[in-house]
Amino acid sequence: MNQAIAEAAAIDQKLSKRPINLDPGGYIIIYLDHEQGLICAKHFTNFIDDRGLACDPATGKPIPTRSKVERLPTRLYSGRTAKEICVQLFEAHAPCPITMIDHASYLGREFQRAEAALLSGQEYVQD
Repeated sequence: MNQAIAEAAAIDQKLSKRPINLDPGGYIIIYLDHEQGLICAKHFTNFIDDRGLACDPATGKPIPTRSKVERLPTRLYSGRTAKEICVQLFEAHAPCPITMIDHASYLGREFQRAEAALLSGQEYVQD
Protein backbone atom coordinates (compact mmCIF):
# COMPACT_ATOMS: atom_id res chain seq x y z
CA MET A 1 0.00 0.00 0.00
CA ASN A 2 1.46 3.36 -0.89
CA GLN A 3 2.16 5.94 1.83
CA ALA A 4 -0.71 8.32 0.93
CA ILE A 5 -3.29 5.51 1.00
CA ALA A 6 -1.94 4.22 4.33
CA GLU A 7 -2.08 7.72 5.85
CA ALA A 8 -5.64 8.27 4.61
CA ALA A 9 -6.71 4.89 6.03
CA ALA A 10 -5.14 5.75 9.40
CA ILE A 11 -6.95 9.11 9.52
CA ASP A 12 -10.29 7.47 8.70
CA GLN A 13 -9.75 4.71 11.25
CA LYS A 14 -8.98 7.25 13.98
CA LEU A 15 -12.00 9.41 13.11
CA SER A 16 -14.30 6.37 13.12
CA LYS A 17 -13.61 6.00 16.85
CA ARG A 18 -14.67 9.53 17.82
CA PRO A 19 -17.83 10.07 19.88
CA ILE A 20 -20.86 11.19 17.90
CA ASN A 21 -24.28 12.63 18.67
CA LEU A 22 -27.10 10.40 17.50
CA ASP A 23 -29.80 11.70 15.18
CA PRO A 24 -33.23 11.90 16.84
CA GLY A 25 -34.69 11.46 13.34
CA GLY A 26 -33.52 7.85 13.28
CA TYR A 27 -30.78 5.73 11.85
CA ILE A 28 -29.99 4.09 8.50
CA ILE A 29 -28.70 0.59 7.82
CA ILE A 30 -26.90 0.42 4.44
CA TYR A 31 -26.29 -2.79 2.51
CA LEU A 32 -25.75 -3.95 -1.06
CA ASP A 33 -27.87 -6.14 -3.29
CA HIS A 34 -25.20 -7.28 -5.74
CA GLU A 35 -27.67 -9.44 -7.68
CA GLN A 36 -29.89 -6.43 -8.47
CA GLY A 37 -26.97 -3.98 -8.65
CA LEU A 38 -28.40 -1.77 -5.91
CA ILE A 39 -27.31 0.16 -2.86
CA CYS A 40 -30.05 -0.32 -0.28
CA ALA A 41 -30.89 1.50 2.93
CA LYS A 42 -33.40 0.93 5.69
CA HIS A 43 -34.52 3.84 7.87
CA PHE A 44 -35.52 3.15 11.47
CA THR A 45 -37.01 5.64 13.92
CA ASN A 46 -35.65 6.18 17.39
CA PHE A 47 -35.58 8.75 20.13
CA ILE A 48 -32.54 9.85 22.10
CA ASP A 49 -32.85 9.49 25.88
CA ASP A 50 -31.25 11.73 28.52
CA ARG A 51 -28.12 9.53 28.48
CA GLY A 52 -27.68 10.05 24.74
CA LEU A 53 -28.76 6.51 23.85
CA ALA A 54 -30.93 5.68 20.83
CA CYS A 55 -34.13 4.05 22.07
CA ASP A 56 -36.92 2.13 20.36
CA PRO A 57 -40.08 4.31 20.31
CA ALA A 58 -42.25 1.19 20.68
CA THR A 59 -40.56 -0.15 23.82
CA GLY A 60 -38.74 2.87 25.25
CA LYS A 61 -35.66 0.66 25.67
CA PRO A 62 -32.16 1.37 24.30
CA ILE A 63 -31.45 -0.23 20.93
CA PRO A 64 -28.54 -2.69 21.27
CA THR A 65 -25.54 -1.94 19.07
CA ARG A 66 -23.73 -5.26 19.35
CA SER A 67 -26.58 -7.72 18.75
CA LYS A 68 -29.16 -8.23 16.04
CA VAL A 69 -32.43 -6.43 16.65
CA GLU A 70 -35.66 -7.33 14.87
CA ARG A 71 -37.35 -4.04 14.02
CA LEU A 72 -39.37 -3.01 11.00
CA PRO A 73 -37.93 -0.13 8.99
CA THR A 74 -40.07 2.95 8.46
CA ARG A 75 -38.88 3.29 4.87
CA LEU A 76 -36.72 1.45 2.36
CA TYR A 77 -34.49 3.20 -0.17
CA SER A 78 -32.48 1.83 -3.08
CA GLY A 79 -30.46 3.21 -5.94
CA ARG A 80 -27.81 2.26 -8.47
CA THR A 81 -25.53 5.11 -7.41
CA ALA A 82 -24.79 7.10 -4.28
CA LYS A 83 -26.37 10.16 -5.85
CA GLU A 84 -29.57 8.32 -6.76
CA ILE A 85 -30.11 6.98 -3.24
CA CYS A 86 -29.19 10.35 -1.67
CA VAL A 87 -31.77 12.14 -3.84
CA GLN A 88 -34.41 9.63 -2.70
CA LEU A 89 -33.46 9.95 0.96
CA PHE A 90 -32.94 13.70 1.19
CA GLU A 91 -35.19 15.15 -1.53
CA ALA A 92 -38.02 12.80 -2.51
CA HIS A 93 -40.08 12.82 0.68
CA ALA A 94 -40.88 15.54 3.18
CA PRO A 95 -40.01 15.74 5.89
CA CYS A 96 -36.54 14.31 5.44
CA PRO A 97 -35.90 11.64 8.09
CA ILE A 98 -32.33 12.87 8.64
CA THR A 99 -32.33 15.83 11.02
CA MET A 100 -28.61 16.45 11.62
CA ILE A 101 -26.11 17.78 9.07
CA ASP A 102 -23.29 15.60 10.41
CA HIS A 103 -25.51 12.53 9.97
CA ALA A 104 -26.26 13.59 6.39
CA SER A 105 -22.53 14.04 5.72
CA TYR A 106 -21.77 10.60 7.18
CA LEU A 107 -24.47 8.99 5.02
CA GLY A 108 -23.12 10.65 1.88
CA ARG A 109 -19.65 9.24 2.62
CA GLU A 110 -21.09 5.80 3.33
CA PHE A 111 -23.18 5.78 0.15
CA GLN A 112 -20.03 6.66 -1.84
CA ARG A 113 -18.17 3.76 -0.18
CA ALA A 114 -21.13 1.46 -0.89
CA GLU A 115 -21.19 2.53 -4.55
CA ALA A 116 -17.46 1.84 -4.91
CA ALA A 117 -17.93 -1.62 -3.38
CA LEU A 118 -20.92 -2.33 -5.62
CA LEU A 119 -19.07 -1.32 -8.78
CA SER A 120 -15.96 -3.32 -7.87
CA GLY A 121 -17.90 -6.38 -6.71
CA GLN A 122 -16.48 -6.10 -3.20
CA GLU A 123 -18.18 -6.58 0.14
CA TYR A 124 -19.46 -3.45 1.87
CA VAL A 125 -19.46 -3.05 5.65
CA GLN A 126 -20.99 0.14 7.03
CA ASP A 127 -18.68 2.17 9.28
